[in-house]
Amino acid sequence: AYERGIALFRWPNVYDIWNTYLTKFIDRYGGKKLERARDLFEQALDRCPPKFAKTIYLLYAKLEEEYGLARHAMAVYERATKAVEPLEQYEMYNIYIKRAAEIYGVTHTRGIYERAIEVLPDEHARDMCLRFSDMECKLGEIDRARSIYSYCSQLCDPRITPSFWQMWKEFEIRHGNEDTIREMLRIKRSVQATYNTQVNFMSSQMLKASTNATGTVSDLAPGQSGMDDMKLLEQKAQQLAEEAEREKPKPKDKILFVRSDASRDELAELTKQANPDEIDIDDDDDEDEDEPDEVPLEQKAVPSAVFGGLKDD
Repeated sequence: AYERGIALFRWPNVYDIWNTYLTKFIDRYGGKKLERARDLFEQALDRCPPKFAKTIYLLYAKLEEEYGLARHAMAVYERATKAVEPLEQYEMYNIYIKRAAEIYGVTHTRGIYERAIEVLPDEHARDMCLRFSDMECKLGEIDRARSIYSYCSQLCDPRITPSFWQMWKEFEIRHGNEDTIREMLRIKRSVQATYNTQVNFMSSQMLKASTNATGTVSDLAPGQSGMDDMKLLEQKAQQLAEEAEREKPKPKDKILFVRSDASRDELAELTKQANPDEIDIDDDDDEDEDEPDEVPLEQKAVPSAVFGGLKDD
């Protein structure tokens, strides 16, 4: 009956059928049909939306922990951190770290912490960094903990997250010396300068945009107060172009350049006017000199000896 229901329905309607089917299958058979149970879980996770993936992955990992292999369970948790929704990734990483610490020990969680810090957003990544550094302190790895604090400092604005810098200061007081505290203060100034530069640049750009626009949106386009900034800039540019076109000086009638508004008759009349500065070049003489004089020709009788025997007597 469950198999027929799964074949008939699609996601998300099939979620309840899969959830009930897998739960009852594990309760009845346990580890007796482990391969069959794994096959069912893989079928359920195929094309499963991220919204419903968390419950199935946790059920799958529980099966592997109780009846299967620990490395298979860790692989399922690893897949779950990538398959769930972004809002559930932080919770999934916490479960993954907790189960890995219980099964393999806390040293096995270092790689998980590193992947979580890379993937999660800044708010959750800061929490992961603090937990990671606290774990390293408990293991006696002070240098590792300090490097984690240094990495996390790039995500913490001193004006927004003063608690992080206070925790780092207390850490250096307990485990560091004067040089490490001085280095921590130097990093703090550098991070603060970086955030100040970004904020100042953004504010200057916004101020520049607001001062360049001489009119409001309602002034440029009445009745369109919801218009975005791009349309505002386009209308402003169009208005400036129209003003420049109106203020352009009109050309005079008698000033002629390569192109002019004068008619063809006016141009023909201007070409007929004599130019006092024109240089007189006598072209007729050159033409006469180039032509050869007539040569008189005389007619003479051809001697008969020239023709020889060809001419009749």
